[in-house]
Amino acid sequence: MSSANSKGTVVITGASGGIGAVYADRFAKRGYDLLLIARDGERLNNVADTVSKQNGVKVETLIADLTDKSSLLAVEARLKADKNVSILVNNAGFGGTKSLVDSDVDELENMIFLNVTALTRLTSAVLPNLIEKKAGAVINVSSVVAVNPDALNGTYSGSKAYVLNFTQSLFKTLKDTGVQVQAVLPGATRTDFWDRAGLAVHNLPEKNVMSAEDCVDASLVAFDEKELVTIPALPDVEVWNRYEEARLALYPFLSSKDAAPRYTSKF
Repeated sequence: MSSANSKGTVVITGASGGIGAVYADRFAKRGYDLLLIARDGERLNNVADTVSKQNGVKVETLIADLTDKSSLLAVEARLKADKNVSILVNNAGFGGTKSLVDSDVDELENMIFLNVTALTRLTSAVLPNLIEKKAGAVINVSSVVAVNPDALNGTYSGSKAYVLNFTQSLFKTLKDTGVQVQAVLPGATRTDFWDRAGLAVHNLPEKNVMSAEDCVDASLVAFDEKELVTIPALPDVEVWNRYEEARLALYPFLSSKDAAPRYTSKF
């Protein structure tokens, strides 16, 4: 149950620090109650206590490891049953910097499960209620590596490309429903993401690393403007528009009953 003056509940995964914790603070300041989800209970409760005291909103926590199927299903059931959910921020995820041959494949499988499967299932859980209310939003935190597969680990960039594609498809699916979607593509951000990925953030060029606060604040400006794809560091949106135009220009040539002449002329 939301508090009396609440605009509804914002659910944020990966909320124990970094981008997720900043989203918690910013949405609390906007008058939303919060349901914060992460696996580190101590850090999560510290975020919840701080946000609640500073903003006077209701903050619940749910300690869950979303790489564990049974835990994910429990969270999914909770979200399906909660009619007060207004916004879902799919922020939980982790990455890697090692090549495939140098990586632990079990860890990569967990990455795919968290970055792809958990995000998909939780989005599916909240959409029916949002569509019924004809309001609300899903914010999916992707990464700039979604459009830069040469960077970092290919499994990570592939999983984040899924998040981007998934969000773009959702936008078309949810047209005229009143439900907003946004894909946020942060670049290098000053969070503990880099420690888990195996490359401490101090090893990155200072000029390329954005604070989590600036990242989220920029993303929320774009959210308010109903921007579908947000790259917080991108100064000129026309660069993205040209990228999209080039992608769309491929459409007439992607499927045909005949192989392209450039292939058949070889025989």
